[in-house]
Amino acid sequence: MTTVLQDPAPLFTDPDGSYRFARWGRPVVPVVFGVDDDTLTHLKDAIARTVAITGGRLEETDPELGANFMWFFCQEWEELEAVPNLDQLFPDFTGLMAYLKSDDANQYRSFAFDADGAIKMGILLLRMDETLSKMPIQTLATSETFQSLLLWADGIFAEESPIALIRENGICIVKPEYAAVLRSAYDPTLPVAADDASHALRLAARAQVLLRDLDDET
Repeated sequence: MTTVLQDPAPLFTDPDGSYRFARWGRPVVPVVFGVDDDTLTHLKDAIARTVAITGGRLEETDPELGANFMWFFCQEWEELEAVPNLDQLFPDFTGLMAYLKSDDANQYRSFAFDADGAIKMGILLLRMDETLSKMPIQTLATSETFQSLLLWADGIFAEESPIALIRENGICIVKPEYAAVLRSAYDPTLPVAADDASHALRLAARAQVLLRDLDDET
């Protein structure tokens, strides 16, 4: 059994020691800006497959927001400054753009939450620098979607990617242990949000059973 499944608490524990967990409390409705139609097709297929790990599926519209999972692609951050009303989605858009430029960042993720603490909207800003441009679109979409389906700890995937590539067919997948944690996090008997690390014990128990059952089937 992997360390991730034995103790998933670090996945949701920030550097200051606080435990913060949240999952989506509504169906995911993606919308993508800044890519061509062919890329969009592959992108949405990968988003749908990754969301399916949770037991959910994509919907066409959110009754409150229309779309709630927004992707913005650009070559340079300045391009986003010209996108109508994008600045209204961030408390300090000007400051954010200045920070992303100064840090030479290639991505930024932001969430909004409902009254129960569940994720109700996610926004991805992606600058297609040399690093991101070299990634197959399926790999990029799978990775970014996975990291957007839960409120993971800051920087938790800096050392180890939750994504793997099957060499035989070139298909990108979420590693089984991380997929088990993701699926377990959407168990309807668990809360949509938690700030107590004891939540991780319940998550671990479910994830271990899921992976064990999968091993038995194969």
